[in-house]
Amino acid sequence: MRRLTLPAMLLPALGNVGIAYIAPLIVAKLVGRIADDDGIGLRATLPYVLAFTVVLLLAEALWRIGLHCLNRLDALGIEHLYVIGLDELFAKDASFFHDNFAGSLTKRVLSFASRFEEFVDTLTFNIMGSLIPLLFGSVVLWRYEPLLVVGLLTMITVTALCVAPLIRRRQALVDQREAAIARVSGHVADSLMNMDTVRAFAAEESEAAEHRSRVAASRRLTLLSWDYGNLRIDTLVAPLSVATNALGLLLAVTLSRGGHGVEAVVVAFTYYTNATRIMFEFNQIYRRLESSMTEAAQFTELLHSPPTVLDPASPDPLPTRAASLRFERITFAHGPGAPLFEDLDLAVPGGAKIGLVGRSGGGKTTLTRLLLRMTDLDAGRILIGGQDISRLRQADLRGLIAYVPQDPAMFHRTLRDNIAFARPDATDAEIRRAAEAAHVTEFADALPEGFETMVGERGIKLSGGQRQRVALARAILRDAPILLLDEATSALDSESELLVQEALWRLMEERTALVVAHRLSTVAGMDRLVVLDRGRIVEQGTHEELLASEGAYAKLWRHQSGGFLTDSPTDDGALDDGAARADVN
Repeated sequence: MRRLTLPAMLLPALGNVGIAYIAPLIVAKLVGRIADDDGIGLRATLPYVLAFTVVLLLAEALWRIGLHCLNRLDALGIEHLYVIGLDELFAKDASFFHDNFAGSLTKRVLSFASRFEEFVDTLTFNIMGSLIPLLFGSVVLWRYEPLLVVGLLTMITVTALCVAPLIRRRQALVDQREAAIARVSGHVADSLMNMDTVRAFAAEESEAAEHRSRVAASRRLTLLSWDYGNLRIDTLVAPLSVATNALGLLLAVTLSRGGHGVEAVVVAFTYYTNATRIMFEFNQIYRRLESSMTEAAQFTELLHSPPTVLDPASPDPLPTRAASLRFERITFAHGPGAPLFEDLDLAVPGGAKIGLVGRSGGGKTTLTRLLLRMTDLDAGRILIGGQDISRLRQADLRGLIAYVPQDPAMFHRTLRDNIAFARPDATDAEIRRAAEAAHVTEFADALPEGFETMVGERGIKLSGGQRQRVALARAILRDAPILLLDEATSALDSESELLVQEALWRLMEERTALVVAHRLSTVAGMDRLVVLDRGRIVEQGTHEELLASEGAYAKLWRHQSGGFLTDSPTDDGALDDGAARADVN
């Protein structure tokens, strides 16, 4: 890309020199010749005409070659920035995405790349394309009369000094405008991603009203920045531009009386007119540059805060015994508040099947996210196969784990692609076997396009149970030594759950499994159950042992309603005695 930069920047500027300065210079010499010799014939004018033609053709050739290089520079630059932008977002930790709108991030990362074209084109056509011809014109004018150059550069300098502070003040308005546009984008994406919820609550009008409010705010700030450029900056530049042209004409006429002739008048007036175009374009050039730079800056500002979850500089190799887990005196807090976990210890032998149960907010899902290293601990460490996970590359660590979250994420891709996401190099036969094991084929084979069916954004075309089956098929295809299930069957009906549970038990054979569940019947057969309450392990043991101990688990079991736990604790930490009881198989 670097080898394209010089010709892309210089050749159009040299073309401008030919078109705007050399060609008028030839015409001026011809006019001067005619003025000096009334009887000049066609033969005498022909060399001027030929020279004029050749200069214009060469200038056009330089433009074509320059644009050829510039097109490739733009395309390669945009491609490079698109890749960098997404790579930088991939490097961010989970908390970053919790704090930013997906729509706003999308706009910023796309603008970061797409505005490169506008920035480079402005630099090429308006800055280099004006400064290099201005330099050439100054040399030519100096040969006629140094005062012409002094007058021109003085007026350009005065204009720049007057405009610069106004442009800096306008930057604050531009920043506010771009922030308002980002808020509009974020709200639009948020509303579209949650369209079913909007419709379910008949909130179309309120969302539309919020959108109108944000768009109106964006319009007001946009007009403020535009009006400032038009009424404050351009109204200053316009009279200075006129004064510069008048000065050029006055100097040219004065010089013609001093013996320089008509040629000097034509050259001086033409060059001054071309040069003052730069003065009038100060604001337009800066507007385009500031717009592209501001949008790029909005994205780069996000990169100023480095990710908190980092790979070690010298990562350890993968553990040879990757099945055992140990949470060793871990402490973790969500934000600046009190810690959720404090000196928590939990050991999971290799091949063990552990169920995590307890009321909502007890820390079950957080424990799984810490194991995946979506965020780092405040203190303590987590070991896999006796090895600290913070010493492993994040990709290597997560390669050891098959994860099924309670809200499975689907991509707007085919059903096959969504399953193969766990292992992109899997064969069609392997994907089919995983789908059969998770009972995906029961609905996939009935679809018109089968496994090539597009599932819609976030899997909107699939039911909750179907999405969970696809997520289970991913885990089966992953074939990792550690299985992490977070309410993996919560959206399944009883019949489907029974079938999927059988598949899960087969999947858990010879694997270490950590299973989060509110529906206690789904984990009653685990090797050990761990009861979490407000980040503490209040008891652990087998299902039978915990029932016999008449502790927190027994109360949760008795007070379970419809297979789900209520969240209303009594004074002793159990659930509300008024809750309906249900028989659980």
